[in-house]
Amino acid sequence: MSRGLPARMLIGLVAGLALGITAHAFFGGQPGLEGLVRYVTEPVGRIFLRLLFVLVVPLIVSALALGVAGLGDLRRLGRIGLKTFAYTVVVSSIAVLIGVTMVGVFRPGTGLSPELRERLATAPPPAAAPAAGTTGVDFLVNLVPNNPIKAMADGDMLAVMVFALLLGIGLAVTRTEAARRFEEALQGLYDVVMSLLGMVLRLAPIGVACLLFTLTARLGVDILRQLGAYVLVVVGALAIHQFVVYSASVAWLGGMSPLKFFRAIRPAMVTAFSTASSNATLPTSLLVAEEQLGLPSHVSRFVLTLGSTANQNGTALFEGVTVLFLAQVYGVELSLASQAIVVGVCILAGIGTAGVPAGSIPVIVMILGMIGVPGEGIGLILGVDRFLDMCRTTLNVTGDLAAAVVVSRGESELTVPAEAPEPGYAVAD
Repeated sequence: MSRGLPARMLIGLVAGLALGITAHAFFGGQPGLEGLVRYVTEPVGRIFLRLLFVLVVPLIVSALALGVAGLGDLRRLGRIGLKTFAYTVVVSSIAVLIGVTMVGVFRPGTGLSPELRERLATAPPPAAAPAAGTTGVDFLVNLVPNNPIKAMADGDMLAVMVFALLLGIGLAVTRTEAARRFEEALQGLYDVVMSLLGMVLRLAPIGVACLLFTLTARLGVDILRQLGAYVLVVVGALAIHQFVVYSASVAWLGGMSPLKFFRAIRPAMVTAFSTASSNATLPTSLLVAEEQLGLPSHVSRFVLTLGSTANQNGTALFEGVTVLFLAQVYGVELSLASQAIVVGVCILAGIGTAGVPAGSIPVIVMILGMIGVPGEGIGLILGVDRFLDMCRTTLNVTGDLAAAVVVSRGESELTVPAEAPEPGYAVAD
């Protein structure tokens, strides 16, 4: 993402909001305004969303498979690798649950009147919810696709993600030259998708302006309250995870004072917030881990490098909050089963979400389609995504350092995990 793109996206947000609110105030309900929305701004916004949708399947398959394969041979990583993996899954689960709970308690997406809600596009039936009469066992069986190509064509993204997980595990345990060449091919696919995503995001200011104009022209100023509440809920959930969960894990599992921990990692936190990039922060994180926290170098290098792609707690939390917020805005009531699916997908997304600015956007759009929420709603949050990206990157980097503290406890300098990932795998959030 170019440096000027966040500013242009913010301009698109402000322009779309201002023009839409003005149009609603002066021309609300008139055929001319509805024609402009129906034949100009809405189609442009939907084309932008389709450009994101077309990248979802190759992105999920390549990113998730590479994320799991990046763990290395699971049979040979030993104690350090298993501790890192177990800690990552548990803490990512807690992060998503915090976000989902915050959305359920404060309900930032509610408050629109029934009349305004009817003006929003009617959502299709949730695709992610188990069909009526389907048992839990049947649902688990259907997670494993008998034809991954058909699952991709049908938009069965849960089955696609399971296939990608299996592909990544196979790459991790198959140590042959042919497997490495296939992994390089997946890396090539990932790189191509990321380049295309960068091209699509250059159109984001126009897409954001059209999506926001469409929403505000139909809903007026009322939608702004939901946007402000959404930002507060995301930041609040991130803060709880940052200062409560990480403090507890560092103290109870890592045997270190939380005050000492946060005082030592301040340089890494400041770098993460200012750059919104784990890649740019990695050298600072490594220096902090070894010189300020006094962690064994082989443990800190392994955990921090792996964590930059597979321990994105902030990203998982953000995706969960965003999906449920937009479901509330559109009045889509999710069953407990659908909410559980959202939680599970977001945990996986913490491993497989593309590690670039706005890389979580295609995943969010994918989840919205799974639960029957119109993808157009993503335009509501794109303008504030840069600020939230800076916040969640700070949480991601803090989580990597907390994981390094926890995993380092009881380890000596003499224990080196086999085939640890190289630092070159680190990427931006």
